[in-house]
Amino acid sequence: MNKLFQLFVRKYQEIPQQGEPASDKPEQAELLSCCLQENIDRIKSLTGNSSDFIVRMFQGANGLSMAIVYINDLTDTAVINDSIIKPILSGTEADTAEQGSLTDSFKVTNDMLLTVGATNTVNKINDFVSALYNGNTVILAEGWDHAISASTSKWQMRGVEEPSSQSVVRGPKDGFTENISTNVALLRRRIKSPNLWKIDRKIGLVTQTDVSVLYLKGTADDSVVKEVLKRLDRIDTDSILDSGYIEEFIQDQTFTPFPTIINSERPDSVAAAILEGQIAVLVDGTPFVLVLPITFFKFFTASEDYYQRFDISTFLRILRFCAFTISMILPSLYIAITTFHQEMIPSTLLVSLAAQREGIPFPAFFEALLMEITFEVLREAGVRMPRAIGSAISIVGALVLGQAAVEAGLVSAAMVIVVAFTAISSFVVPMFNIAISARLLRFALMLLAASLGLFGIMSGLFFLLIHMAALRSFGIPYLAPIAPFVPNNMKDIFVRVPWWMMVTRPRLFAKQNYIRQKVNLRPEPSDTEEEK
Repeated sequence: MNKLFQLFVRKYQEIPQQGEPASDKPEQAELLSCCLQENIDRIKSLTGNSSDFIVRMFQGANGLSMAIVYINDLTDTAVINDSIIKPILSGTEADTAEQGSLTDSFKVTNDMLLTVGATNTVNKINDFVSALYNGNTVILAEGWDHAISASTSKWQMRGVEEPSSQSVVRGPKDGFTENISTNVALLRRRIKSPNLWKIDRKIGLVTQTDVSVLYLKGTADDSVVKEVLKRLDRIDTDSILDSGYIEEFIQDQTFTPFPTIINSERPDSVAAAILEGQIAVLVDGTPFVLVLPITFFKFFTASEDYYQRFDISTFLRILRFCAFTISMILPSLYIAITTFHQEMIPSTLLVSLAAQREGIPFPAFFEALLMEITFEVLREAGVRMPRAIGSAISIVGALVLGQAAVEAGLVSAAMVIVVAFTAISSFVVPMFNIAISARLLRFALMLLAASLGLFGIMSGLFFLLIHMAALRSFGIPYLAPIAPFVPNNMKDIFVRVPWWMMVTRPRLFAKQNYIRQKVNLRPEPSDTEEEK
């Protein structure tokens, strides 16, 4: 399969590509001119003289011709009036006297007059345009070959709300939003350390999407951080609209049903991953943050596991592994046993199943395939329908169709039970993307079960284990710490030990500073009688 894919890539690269990205043909960046009107005309031509593109001309306190440029819907006009225009127009006589030259006027305006939160100096047309579309206001003046970019951004955004895809019973209720600055603040609120380093990138030739990489310096593996940045810098595309774009560009393996990067909507979950030495990739415009590197077993841990007692968390985690296995192989087991291995079924149950299947016109495989496809259609319809009626359509549709199919003699009642329990089990897994993997593999295992029985199922599972053992997530083995076996990291896989036993971080992620806490923190209640 890999050789065929490499051959396809080689042939694709030989095809002359139309419309190569602009970065493949670098051009010299155009600089701002000393002529104010020329700069304004150039910016107007680049933006198509759009109606929301505002240019305001005025005379400064020293009679210098000046202009401010901003995009109306992306900026806070109150901040522009109070912190830019008024200070410039009401500059003191001392400030005006100091402006003996154009260089002095630029410095005084930037350092003494403006009262906005942050300013930057831009001297290139591309930086000028980028600042405008980031919601900044750019200040120009006659004779300046530089411009001042002042932070005045303001746009409508969703507030911090409870995550809709990863809810918990006990734990924080705040979730990421579509604003990357808010998301970074939610993480810094939890990790109040100067070692939380943030590296920014802009990806997308057209969208210029802000992407931030956050990691704990001194804990995360520096080689993994460099590899992440290398893969991000390699991306050369027009647009990045969601973290899913980034995930497909930087993941280790494309042709696999198993995800090698986790996405999370919960700040506490991402903060916990960063503290263990993992890396977070935040993308502006989406509430889903990427966490890497990861292992297969990370998909079965929920943030609530660390807020409940360790025995309850262990029970729930084992339940998730069982539910994942059931959601993947239960229909194929039913097909294999009823088709090839009837001797494995107790006599009473076999008679009941035979009575139910009497008159069913389809073999067990087509019966299961029909019900699985029907349920997948209902599930997708429930997601795409308006929220007020989506759940009603999915529940009523499943009940009505299941009952009608049994009464019509198209499927047996046992098959409806199997498919329903399989669907319910798929919702137990906390990570949605690994549950989708089980849904895809279910159909392949059903086909193997219909062809070869239990031998086909075991062969398919054996192939999956070999495939998973070969997967890597930024150099980390996908099945670690089981394969390869790392005993020190087994305390948080199937069983979650008490917090006082988690002295070290997982050494898979934290190559340095893997000591998390002091030893001998086990609680030892004092003897009240002795105290008396």
